[in-house]
Amino acid sequence: MSQEILGLQYHSGDKPLDETEIATNPFIQFEKWFKEAVKSEADKANALVLSTATKDGKPSARVVLLKGVEHESFVFYTNYDSRKGKELIENPFAAMTFFWSSIEKQVRIEGKVEKVSPSESDEYFKRRAKGSQAGAWISPQSSVIPGREMLEQKHHNFIIEHENKEIQRPLFWGGFAVIPSRIEFWQGRASRLHDRILYTFENDNWKIERLAP
Repeated sequence: MSQEILGLQYHSGDKPLDETEIATNPFIQFEKWFKEAVKSEADKANALVLSTATKDGKPSARVVLLKGVEHESFVFYTNYDSRKGKELIENPFAAMTFFWSSIEKQVRIEGKVEKVSPSESDEYFKRRAKGSQAGAWISPQSSVIPGREMLEQKHHNFIIEHENKEIQRPLFWGGFAVIPSRIEFWQGRASRLHDRILYTFENDNWKIERLAP
C-alpha cells in the first residue's frame, strides 16, 4: 500500500494569488472564494474539517457543514453533548479547514469559539427537515449504542409521535460560532510553490502577510 501512496501525484495548476488583488478583509475574500467553490462543487462547498482539542491538548477532527458567516464569525450546529461539543465547551478554541480540490483552493481558520444565541439556534432548527429535527432529539451523539436498529426505531417512533406537531429545538443542541484570529488562503501552484496569504487580527485590524509554501 505504501508504494501505491507514493505513486500518487498531485498536479497543480498555476492560478496566482497575489497580494495586490485580494480583499483587505478576509471575510470578503472568503465570500469570493466560497462563491467560486459553490459554482464548482455546490453539493459540498460548505463541508469543512473542524479540529478541536481537550483541555489537556488532545486533538480530534471531523467533517461538519458551515451554516452561516455572521457577525464576522463562522457558524455550525451540533449536539452540545457530543465529543466536539464537550471539547469546545471546556476548551473554546477551534480550527476549520476548507479544501476545494476542483479549484485548488484551501482556507484555514483559527479562533475562539462561542455558542450562538438560543434564538439563532431556534431559527435554524425550524428550517431543518423534520427527519433531521427528529435525529437531533433521538441520537445520543458520540455515545456507544447497541446497534443501528435501535436508532432507527427511536427515530420512527419520534416521527409518529410528532406527526402533526411542531418539533422544538432540544436545549442540548445548537450553534457554535468560530471567531477567527487567523485566516489563511492557499492557492495551489506548480512545483509545490503554492501561494499562501495569511490574515492575522491584531489591534482591531487585519494584517496581511505572505507565507512560504
